[in-house]
Amino acid sequence: MRKFIPIILTLVIIFSPGAPAMAQTGGAVYIVQAGDTLSGIAARFNLSTAELMQANNISNPDQLAVGQSLIIPGLEGISGTLIAETVAYGDNFRSLSRRTQTPPLILQKLNRLVSPGELYAGVSLIIPQSETNSVSGTRLELNTGETLLEAAVRQGSAPWALVQVNGLAGTWAGLPGDVLYAPSGTSDQTANGLPSAFAAARVSNLPLKQGGTAEIHVQLAQPASLGGLLVDHPLHFFPDGQGGYVALQGIHAMLEPGIYPLRLEATLENGTKQAFEQMVLVLSGYYPDDPLLYVEPATIDPTVTQPETDLIYSVVAEATPLRLWGDTFYTPASEYADSTYFTSRFGNRRTYIGTGTDIKVEGFHTGLDFGGGTGLPITAPAPGVVVFAQELNVRGKATIIDHGWGVYSGFWHQSEIKVEVGQRVEQGEVIGLVGGTGRVTGAHLHWEIWVNGVQVDPLDWLEQAYPRE
Repeated sequence: MRKFIPIILTLVIIFSPGAPAMAQTGGAVYIVQAGDTLSGIAARFNLSTAELMQANNISNPDQLAVGQSLIIPGLEGISGTLIAETVAYGDNFRSLSRRTQTPPLILQKLNRLVSPGELYAGVSLIIPQSETNSVSGTRLELNTGETLLEAAVRQGSAPWALVQVNGLAGTWAGLPGDVLYAPSGTSDQTANGLPSAFAAARVSNLPLKQGGTAEIHVQLAQPASLGGLLVDHPLHFFPDGQGGYVALQGIHAMLEPGIYPLRLEATLENGTKQAFEQMVLVLSGYYPDDPLLYVEPATIDPTVTQPETDLIYSVVAEATPLRLWGDTFYTPASEYADSTYFTSRFGNRRTYIGTGTDIKVEGFHTGLDFGGGTGLPITAPAPGVVVFAQELNVRGKATIIDHGWGVYSGFWHQSEIKVEVGQRVEQGEVIGLVGGTGRVTGAHLHWEIWVNGVQVDPLDWLEQAYPRE
């Protein structure tokens, strides 16, 4: 698995200690975003919390509201409103500078970019906005063999305006495939810096996180077959019902935070291939440690656990083409009172100790545990087809449901399995009973969701629909 931690320290947003910033009147104002803290904002602008509080007459650092305006002292030469914007897949430093009409040096200074030549999708940048520095929404792309004059005529703008807005040396300086922005005219919606086979591509939930589900949407400009790679997992694209394609990919809960490749590939009808690759940011899931778990030594013996794990992987490896679920998933514990009582959450770091031995196995909790007694009903969280139903050493009585598109649910430790392989089940249908079979310390329901061969946090699938429409 590829890791890029050293690179991110030099190419992403880097702050170094410097002289204390002096307060100023007017100047730049930052708009507080969801998830911001006063200390985090201060660190981002190389200030102390006390300096930021003094500049804004703040007495309580915990009283911060989304949308609140904060004066940022020490930003000489920069004025207007500052907002945080996440770098989208396909964006680069030049396109961001042009689209936001922010001079490159200002963009570098605000974000302390050491190497602005490449930006990673998912990184948050500070962007200035003001009446004289407005974001342009009209874009176009130079076709092969097309001059800037011809593109200006096609788009309904003036060549000199394109030169000025995009910081070009002259009308001769435009390059084929380069994304340009204009103050007026008709937008070319295919202008995105991607190869010609791609009309558009986006990742809807940047930055990615450990245990999350990546969602990649693609619009094609011509007939082609789609493929790609995220981290080291091949992507499977399916029609989204709106003329485009979507791929879902789980992010491993133990993947080291950093930057990883997201590559898109299109194979045209004539056999030629086009590809685009950009690094995307993966953040920590900040998973806590569970208490030590003492279990039977045989249940952590690799000669027992590995064949069972390999079997599960083989079952969930296929991405069947028919999507069977509709909107959000339902809790599989919907029919009993403790449906929101979680005895252990997904991603928690775990250490298993073989009772009476010094055998120790470390890992993470691969699912969501619901508290409950033996015999309580387990229901299908979404429609699907049963592809596995048998008893195992570690997982006990286990059932796996295929929901389509590489999405699977797994239910372990049951006291009784109520379904058979090949059976179609509907959302809310009883599929088994809670139990304490396999490697457990007590009766409970363990529920997993797999997305293209990787376990993800089931709570995400309870709280929002995948894919986003």
